[in-house]
Amino acid sequence: NDIPQLFNVYERYKNWGKQIGVTSACDLNELIQNRKTRDFIDIVETFQQKCITDIADMIHNRGNVKVVLIAGPSSSGKTTTSKKLSLQLRAIGYKPKVIELDTYYVERQNTPRDANGEYDYECLEALDVKQLNQDLTDLFQRKEIKVPSYDFTEGKRIYTGKTMILEEKDILILEGIHGLNDKLTPLVPAEYKFKIYLSALTQLNLDDLNRIPTSDNRLIRRIVRDSQFRGKSAAETISMWNSVRRGERLHIFPFQNNADVMLNTALDYEIPVLKVYAEPLLRCVNPTQKEYAEASRLLRLLNHFSPIPASNVPGRSIIREFIGGSEFKY
Repeated sequence: NDIPQLFNVYERYKNWGKQIGVTSACDLNELIQNRKTRDFIDIVETFQQKCITDIADMIHNRGNVKVVLIAGPSSSGKTTTSKKLSLQLRAIGYKPKVIELDTYYVERQNTPRDANGEYDYECLEALDVKQLNQDLTDLFQRKEIKVPSYDFTEGKRIYTGKTMILEEKDILILEGIHGLNDKLTPLVPAEYKFKIYLSALTQLNLDDLNRIPTSDNRLIRRIVRDSQFRGKSAAETISMWNSVRRGERLHIFPFQNNADVMLNTALDYEIPVLKVYAEPLLRCVNPTQKEYAEASRLLRLLNHFSPIPASNVPGRSIIREFIGGSEFKY
């Protein structure tokens, strides 16, 4: 409970679950059996949309925000959230422009290495902080900048001739793991920044004794996404997960208190949807693989839920970032 904001978000979400009468896997399964899934999905999505609308209003009321920084751990839905927030900001008269932190990686030969001698793309030093701040400073002074892109195969930054300039009503959206760390944007005045921390806190319990760990929710999202879009097996995703979590403990969690606001991106109906995709992938992990125990544990967790077909998921839902079929372009 050392993170009051996170606790408050979780409490609000818990109480909301009680209000709508869904606090456990059992409640959810009952809804699914009684064919009340669609209404429930509408309520869940509307509640999340309201939270995003509230954040857009907070940004507007602050008055002098020039850059919105969105950070959160792996598979917390950063991309969809920035798209939804952009729409909401446009609805109240802003013109959001997105800067992708991934385009500011340093050249491969300058990329720091971790303890195992592997390239460490998670650390702040993997980004060209100096160039980013120069570009941001220029933008805030209404100067035109060249927008970089990054060639991941070659490990080089390239300029394609794309430029950007900030007009009166423009607002920047920056999404990436270091967003809440002030060392990323030391030259940007504090009053220009609005920081959003995303987490995927599911409020559902499996039963009276067991909660669903939040990292499980994200791991299941990631297994499905890695399979759908990156051609990775469940075993490969599971084998990387510990190092992903280590990166989060180093680079994301310590800064969550810096957030102006926290947004919970978990949707109470997502596990039954993800189950349909995740189960066959997890069953492919065989007993001789070291990831087998973890795969079996996740299968037991999914076993508590009845499935919901993906056709029920709205086109702009955060879940679409993981299962595909989104109306947003990524």
